[in-house]
Amino acid sequence: MSDDRTGAHRAQTVRAVEVGRVAAVQRLFGLEARGELTSGHVRLVAQALGKSERTVWRWLAAARAEGRLDRMPAGRFTVTAEVRQLLALWGGNASRVHAELVERARKDPGRPKVPSLATLHRAIRRDLTAGERAGLRQGEKARRAHDVFAKRPPTHRNVVWEGDHKRVPVQVDVEGELVCPWVTWFIDCATKVIVGVAVTPHAPSRDAVLAALRCAIDRRAPYGPAGGLPAAIRVDRGKEFLCRTVTGAMGAFAVAVIDLPAYTPHLKGTVEALNDAVEEMHFVLLPRYTHRPKLTGGRPADPDAPALVFASFVSGLLDWVRWWNSEHRPDALGGRTPLQAWAADPTPVADVPAEQLAGFALEDDGRERTITSHGVRWHRRDYIGDWMVGRTGTRVVVRHLPHHDDLIEVFDTTGAHLGSAYLADAATGEQIRALKAARTAAARRLRADLKAAEKLRRDRFKAQTVAAPATRSRTPTHSEAAGELDETGRSGRRTLARPDLIPHTPAPDHWARPIDPSSTEQEKDRHSDTN
Repeated sequence: MSDDRTGAHRAQTVRAVEVGRVAAVQRLFGLEARGELTSGHVRLVAQALGKSERTVWRWLAAARAEGRLDRMPAGRFTVTAEVRQLLALWGGNASRVHAELVERARKDPGRPKVPSLATLHRAIRRDLTAGERAGLRQGEKARRAHDVFAKRPPTHRNVVWEGDHKRVPVQVDVEGELVCPWVTWFIDCATKVIVGVAVTPHAPSRDAVLAALRCAIDRRAPYGPAGGLPAAIRVDRGKEFLCRTVTGAMGAFAVAVIDLPAYTPHLKGTVEALNDAVEEMHFVLLPRYTHRPKLTGGRPADPDAPALVFASFVSGLLDWVRWWNSEHRPDALGGRTPLQAWAADPTPVADVPAEQLAGFALEDDGRERTITSHGVRWHRRDYIGDWMVGRTGTRVVVRHLPHHDDLIEVFDTTGAHLGSAYLADAATGEQIRALKAARTAAARRLRADLKAAEKLRRDRFKAQTVAAPATRSRTPTHSEAAGELDETGRSGRRTLARPDLIPHTPAPDHWARPIDPSSTEQEKDRHSDTN
């Protein structure tokens, strides 16, 4: 250990002297060119660098003669393009590269002398960076592990979200079959809060993205309080994220979907860090975790471990998301949880009204349909809802979430949302009861209206015990009586009016009269003179 420390100290001293030599010789050379160089200057440099004055004068002479400020490079072997190609060919194996060079030199005596294996190893370590060596050995992914990346400047909530899919390395029981589910989620880059998440037992498609976006934007219970509309969303080149439905849905709210170059996970580092965190903090503890160390032959340590059912897996993942948002304290947030950072941010939040969110990210085929007594016919199946009672014959438009045919949203031809409709053949008991209750309520309202009309249609009189005129059973109020008397007075005056009682007399001669269009010019002149 002491020898290693001594060697390292010696190497550090040599590097310090070389750096100091360049600066010192450049300074002395400049003083000499101006005629100001003295032996005192040389003595100061020699003392500072731990060298003799003779050595410093020799450095200065080399600078005059050769224009060289540093030491003369020693003849040594350097990595050539041929060596780099052989390293890529043999997967970074320096021993095989050395053997290949020896073989080529044996076949071609005119080639340069092959260095020793130790010299080749030193040249590779000296001339190639760690990233280059890893890339020649394992490829581009290994090389990127040695890259350096800058951090984006801090922003505010909802300035930008990042979204991604992650294949969960846990085998889950889905209807008796073991599968690895997928999680699709979005995270706010400024506050690190997970705003939306969706889980599918298969490879996700655009429906998973739309479902995650829906719960990310909606801040009403059971979602929120984080969410709203972001200014932009960063995603990679996944076709699900860039499909027409997703870009159209977000574009309708003026939200830009930023398409990042392929194979650049560092450009969406926030969601990539989340992917790593959920595996290290949650997935690794679950049964049938596929990345757990294996036994000899690649066998799992517990091949008979019971698998979680899909519902239990989703419940546990959502609990972990709640823990991340409300209890976890990332270093970047200064001791706050993501929800605390969100609540402390004064940036205004853009919410989407419920009536606009009802049709968010839904697709339609552009056809109009009619509500019949069996509901709405779509894809050769009937869909019903309690709000359809009394609306047969109405022209409607059907919109739906991709790959979800159990529920549709129905709009009228003007775009107003009427309600949701469910598959009639798969209706639950509660849905059937709601439909029956809606029919009963409609019948009850009509019966009440008809009875009220009958009461208005006929007059009822009080029973009499003495000889007297018939009296109505309902005594009118003061305002009703006054209104009825007023109307009676107006109708009486109209009846009594006799416009032909006094005949009209001829108009006096001095009154102005209209000109008859058929009169002659002389009559018109005479008429104007008279007036």
